Amino acid sequence: MSWTREDLQELVKSKLAGRLFIVVSNREPYVHVSSGDEIQCVVPASGLTVALDPMMRACGGVWVAHGSGNADREMVDEKNRVLVPPDERSYSLRRIWLTAEEEEGYYLGFSNEALWPLCHVAYTPPSFDEADWNTYKRVNQLFADAVLDEVGDKQAFVFIQDYHLALLSRLIKAKNPEVVTAQFWHIPWPNSEVFRICPWGEELLDGLLGNDLLGFHIGYHCDNFLETVSRTLESKIDYERSVVSRGGGATLVRPFPISVDFDRIAQDAAGRGVTEEMERIRRKWGLNDEYIGVGVDRVDYTKGIPHRFWALDKFLAKYPEYQGRVVFFQLAEPSRTHIRKYMELNLEIDDLIEEVNWRYQSGRWKPIIYIKEHLSPIAVAAFHRLAHFCVVSSLHDGMNLVAKEFVSSRVDEDGVLMLSRFTGAARELTDALLLNPYAIDRFADTIKEAIEMPKRQRQAMMRKLRQNVQQNNIYQWAGSIISELSGLGL
Repeated sequence: MSWTREDLQELVKSKLAGRLFIVVSNREPYVHVSSGDEIQCVVPASGLTVALDPMMRACGGVWVAHGSGNADREMVDEKNRVLVPPDERSYSLRRIWLTAEEEEGYYLGFSNEALWPLCHVAYTPPSFDEADWNTYKRVNQLFADAVLDEVGDKQAFVFIQDYHLALLSRLIKAKNPEVVTAQFWHIPWPNSEVFRICPWGEELLDGLLGNDLLGFHIGYHCDNFLETVSRTLESKIDYERSVVSRGGGATLVRPFPISVDFDRIAQDAAGRGVTEEMERIRRKWGLNDEYIGVGVDRVDYTKGIPHRFWALDKFLAKYPEYQGRVVFFQLAEPSRTHIRKYMELNLEIDDLIEEVNWRYQSGRWKPIIYIKEHLSPIAVAAFHRLAHFCVVSSLHDGMNLVAKEFVSSRVDEDGVLMLSRFTGAARELTDALLLNPYAIDRFADTIKEAIEMPKRQRQAMMRKLRQNVQQNNIYQWAGSIISELSGLGL
């Protein structure tokens, strides 16, 4: 039996015992933007927020995040709060405000030019700037002040998200040691040899060890973290229980593979809106009986986007009988466009698509259609439903929820998931076609295998994938974390 929203609500009532539930993340789950004379509420392109919103709808409480929308200030009350989501109003969103300088140093700088490449083995070197580090510390303190203001004199459980807030738990507990904190690290944790190049590694580790519970996607990342602590800090590690003791406190380190709201995605994918959008896409792009592939990514160097185009190029050269018969849609959300490495990646992708299309296009047909814009969930689900195969070719990924969203949307129990071995999702979704994105020739052959796979085999594989995601859904993930905390005396 899979967990439901009601199951999580019951668990929260019994285990949190009246504590205020607070989620903290850099990115907010809903953004208010002005469009002409109207203000629209937009869901950002973020696997983290898409995953956590169903949990917050079930649990209620407060979500603290950076207010990034150009109309965000217009929608909050005097305490910088707004009730969300617009259609249900299940919890409060508390926004904090950052200056352009703070965003530059904390988010673009230390978070995404230092920590992001440090933790992803994608052969992009991190850049460490002391001014960025100082801004990172200052912004973590701003988040801590907002959380402490929300807590007041209440008992609270604070659930911190990701690498932007590595210092937060220690800052919170310095002022209120009674607050229970857990943190989930949504990206990989590197081995100790990689991590030790960080000039402020000890401070980061000490900050994370302020948590009562620290979660990663898979056990391998937990092992890397424990080894890093052992080689970096004076501490006591109980490897059998996976507990780190330091400075009178203890941190339990556990794997919690994150997931999605399977039932909600499946219900939406089966709806009339998605069906109509599928027809609109067919008409717009003149699709008939072509084999359709899809990739859905932020434009990031960890996602292996060039590698899938190299593989498609190799596939069309190696198997020319498929020229004119395969169309690959790359849906791309612009990301971190002010960082030089991302600017270079955007140029590389543009040049590569132009090169592959020039080499093979014939008449109205071209092999790659690049849609570089923010798409609605309905549009993404429509592309998922249309696709004969979905490519997730990450060079390194903590989990990758696109894979699970694709599986959840396939209510027809058809379609093939091609999944990089270097994702956390590959540990669970073993019935996908697993691939090494660096092995371009084999990658090309896997595209052919996905296209030529008999329908009965495709459906058998997809049924197993769907059973896995349905059982290990977002409610099960949240319930596991809350249950683990309750075992610590929450």
